[in-house]
Amino acid sequence: MIFDFEYKIKSLKEAVEFRNNNKEKTIVFTNGCFDLLHRGHISYLQEAKSLGDYLMVGLNSDESVRDLKGKTRPIVTEKDRAFMLASLCMVNAVSSLMKQPLLHYCQL
Repeated sequence: MIFDFEYKIKSLKEAVEFRNNNKEKTIVFTNGCFDLLHRGHISYLQEAKSLGDYLMVGLNSDESVRDLKGKTRPIVTEKDRAFMLASLCMVNAVSSLMKQPLLHYCQL
């Protein structure tokens, strides 16, 4: 059996539409680099999901990860990190964040 998770990967416009189409639900938003996905990330995402109906994850872009973690990062590409996050059962949507301050995305 093959599972398709890519429908969970949203453009910024699609992420805003997702939020607008689910206003009656509690959408929890979190973000991170998730360059080397590990147990701590999974626990953190499970806890975040428990706080609402949907979990939307903002994924730092490759450029942003490089700025935060150094020139040898990311190890895993943005596209692959998005796919891995989308494959997690607790994640309902993933959207890449560019270099805008996080508050910019929260106000959309």
